[in-house]
Amino acid sequence: MSTNDVPISQISTGVDGLDELLRGGFIKSRMYLVTGESGTAKTTLCMHYLHEGLAKDETVLYIHGEESAEELTVNAAQFGIDISGLEFLDMGPDMDFFTDDPAYDLVESSDIDQERYTDVIHEAIEEIDPTRIVIDPMTQLRYLETSDYHFRKRLLSFFRFLKQRGVTVLATATMGQKTAAQDILSLSDGVIELSRGEESRRIKVRKNRGMGQIEGDHGVEIRSNGLEVYPRIRPEPSDRDFDPTPVGSGISELDAMVNGGFERGTVTFITGPTGVGKTTLATQYLAQASRQLGKSVIYLFEERIETFEHRCRSLGIPIDELQEEGVLSIQVIEPKALSAEEFAGKVQTEVEEEGAETVMIDGVDGYTSVIQGDEEELDRDLNSLTRYLVNREVTVFITDATHEVTGLSSATSHKISQIADNLIFISYIELQGSLRKVIGVLKKRTGGFKSSFREFEITANGVEIGDPMTGYSGILHGLPERGPRPTTES
Repeated sequence: MSTNDVPISQISTGVDGLDELLRGGFIKSRMYLVTGESGTAKTTLCMHYLHEGLAKDETVLYIHGEESAEELTVNAAQFGIDISGLEFLDMGPDMDFFTDDPAYDLVESSDIDQERYTDVIHEAIEEIDPTRIVIDPMTQLRYLETSDYHFRKRLLSFFRFLKQRGVTVLATATMGQKTAAQDILSLSDGVIELSRGEESRRIKVRKNRGMGQIEGDHGVEIRSNGLEVYPRIRPEPSDRDFDPTPVGSGISELDAMVNGGFERGTVTFITGPTGVGKTTLATQYLAQASRQLGKSVIYLFEERIETFEHRCRSLGIPIDELQEEGVLSIQVIEPKALSAEEFAGKVQTEVEEEGAETVMIDGVDGYTSVIQGDEEELDRDLNSLTRYLVNREVTVFITDATHEVTGLSSATSHKISQIADNLIFISYIELQGSLRKVIGVLKKRTGGFKSSFREFEITANGVEIGDPMTGYSGILHGLPERGPRPTTES
């Protein structure tokens, strides 16, 4: 059998999202390195890895040097991670390789010779015969060597010994020790990088020999159950036939403007200034879609659910009835609580596990201010999310606030109109000394639409659409006038 025919066997890291980034997990009998500054959850990741081994009835060994076995056990327990069944090898400053707890003792501290520490580790590994080992941190071994040359030579010997025994190793390194860390990086089969910014944590797999990895940085959160990894959503090509079923608003005049509605599986942007009625109109569509297509989900970023529901009730939108029937879910996203990847994961769960057919995001400004990350990356993440949704034939409505009170200088505020299949705008105009509202359709990718403007009003009876505003010019500028717009002579 050639080396190319040897099957690759993988084991879980203990973190589902990281397994996905590694395309299945760690490859058995290889060495992986997790890097990052202090406080980026390197040790927590190690806890998950060891706990996964214990859950599989494997023998696991933790070689540690900065915290005692008791401290590590207590810290893991705070996340509900039970590592009490593993073996500890303490390489702390006092060089007690094992704790004083009889449950952990495999060698006496008096037998340890600092210059021959690897021999002691070898003996311990041969006695314990672990399938998984964590070395936390690996860079501490550098203190016991006289030079970088001897450190690298010792690492090569150590890794060969472990691979021959079929041990899968996860080591940690703080990248401040440049020379030592670089040696470990080059010898590792895989490298996982953890980082922490002012608002969010990130993870990136920089190397994964034999399997490759999902590129880019991804979301990480520390929750009550430990480390959670959220890969960026990846829109897959759709093999579904396009379903041209129109999704209407239930408002006959508005539906007539777009020949019955917007097709299923498309993205519709509803734009306009603050307070003009974008959310109300989008909710009107969601209410109809809930009855027509099945479950719908509304994500609120800037509004309390109490005020949202009160407004819907006052306008006659059956928000309570739809929720009781289980065809509508309303979720409020708290500020800076989620990364873009975690939010996308929530949407993905609603679609793939709960059967959501329609999604409303209210709105783009709220998304970019509430979700962790910078605006440019968030626009990209929103693009990926909408592509994923339409590839699954999910119908999407997104509200977007423009900055002009009257008039319309651009289709959307965030330069993301390219992801919109349909564009509705609502705007204020000044007409005969009063402030009025108009609605129009700027784009419908999959069919025709009427280009006329109509008055738009929200009353106690809900959304009302007036007659076409024929005979007016200058509506897009916010100051309509009777008759055609005068031309400028050269």
